[in-house]
Amino acid sequence: MTVGMPASHSAFEAKGLTSTLDGLIELIQDLYQADNFPWTIGYSGGKDSTAVTQLVWTALHKLPANKRVKPVYVITTDTLVENPVVSAWVNRSLQTMKEHAKQEDMPFEPTLITPDVANTFWVNLIGRGYPAPRPKFRWCTERLKIRPSNKFIEEVASKHGEVILLLGARRHESAVRAHGFSQRDKSKVREFLTPHPDLQNTLVFTPIEHWSNDDVWAYLLKESNPWGFSNKDLLSMYRGASEDNECPVVVDTSTPSCGNSRFGCWTCTLVDQDKSMSAMIQNDHEKEWMLPLLEIRNELDFRGDLARQRDKERRDFRRMSGHLQFYKDKDGSPQLIPGPYTQDTREYWLRRILRAQSEIRSDELSPDYVQGLELVTLSELEEIRRIWTQEKLEVEDLVPRIYEEEIGEPYPGPARPTTDLFSQELLGLLREACSHSEIRYETTRNLLAVERSFRLKGRRHGLLNELEKIIQRGCFENREEALAYKIKENEIKSQIQDAGDELADDESLRFELQIEKDGE
Repeated sequence: MTVGMPASHSAFEAKGLTSTLDGLIELIQDLYQADNFPWTIGYSGGKDSTAVTQLVWTALHKLPANKRVKPVYVITTDTLVENPVVSAWVNRSLQTMKEHAKQEDMPFEPTLITPDVANTFWVNLIGRGYPAPRPKFRWCTERLKIRPSNKFIEEVASKHGEVILLLGARRHESAVRAHGFSQRDKSKVREFLTPHPDLQNTLVFTPIEHWSNDDVWAYLLKESNPWGFSNKDLLSMYRGASEDNECPVVVDTSTPSCGNSRFGCWTCTLVDQDKSMSAMIQNDHEKEWMLPLLEIRNELDFRGDLARQRDKERRDFRRMSGHLQFYKDKDGSPQLIPGPYTQDTREYWLRRILRAQSEIRSDELSPDYVQGLELVTLSELEEIRRIWTQEKLEVEDLVPRIYEEEIGEPYPGPARPTTDLFSQELLGLLREACSHSEIRYETTRNLLAVERSFRLKGRRHGLLNELEKIIQRGCFENREEALAYKIKENEIKSQIQDAGDELADDESLRFELQIEKDGE
């Protein structure tokens, strides 16, 4: 359900809110005590996961201390590109939860999970050159969200034999979600528990699956947060992320509900626009410090004719492997399928991110919790640096220089030895010798880098193959030349195919004549 849609049927209608909650709390207590398998709650800090966590906390708090023996892991996956306002909220909530759990002898273990540095958003986009995520190349979700949380859950299941995963998913969220619940209902192995479709030894429990959006808010506003965090502040955050900045009282099915805003990665280009961040900036001038982030997100977007053309120009005409692929556009004209971002584009994005980081830190409107904001961490910078210099052979080693020029401080990473062969002066002379042709410069530089890397090895086996790959990658001066070659190659292949078909037809005819002759 989204803002503007009619309110869904309430789960509290039959028995009322209090009686429904009492029954649900009793169910949670029974399931918790039914076995020795630990629980894991997926907690994003949003309203649904907050409701689930609050229900479990309330239920277990009513049990005797000697019954609260199973750990309850509360896991939050920080993609490192979360909306900073929401990220700060969640981090404070986890810290408060951890403190109250210790004080009240509760078995809750809040855990913040992040993706491996090799899988972060900026390492893939700036380091490897992956274009901004899009429906046909949605590389981010698996790397940033699914793998980190699945890894944690699998480790818990491996240690304890099985794990119960609690989620704030609801049937009324969307038609797709409702269909997913219908499919899961068919595979239940225990009442209220279904096997996770992808994780072994993991059962899923969804306590609020029948709740509507309004049910969630009715519960959160009636029952105080048990670990001392304000649910009213949570509502205010949602309200600030709604375009009209309002939360009306729901009196009938025609009244729009409040607080159904979607929070997520501020870099997300899988949606047409970041409505929640735009609304936050629009509704509160003190959040105008987020403007640099919104501008970057919008520049990453690929929608619209101008944006598509800009996206094409910023990407290599060769695929990541160096090969060429083409397709025919809607007019039937052949076009090369663009590959990763070029070196210049990746350097540009790194500058944009570091510049935005510097602007936000120095903005008078920036709150205290972003004064030390790192849009890209040092470990990410070092991984980007490694990919550029070692995998892409960009021996200029530009990450430290870009950092110092944009941040105005010495690069905090380790210094790396340079050689006379790849000094900035000699690389500049090489560029001049290549008549400032980027392809010629890149090819010559990469040939020198590969030859030098093999010189430092004990064996030079494989050197010729690597050199051949570089030469093949750099054999086209520009996009137009590469496209012309690919079109000609395709024509030749078609001619060969046609000739082969004619030859096969001739052979088939001769075979049939021979059979007839033999039959006579």
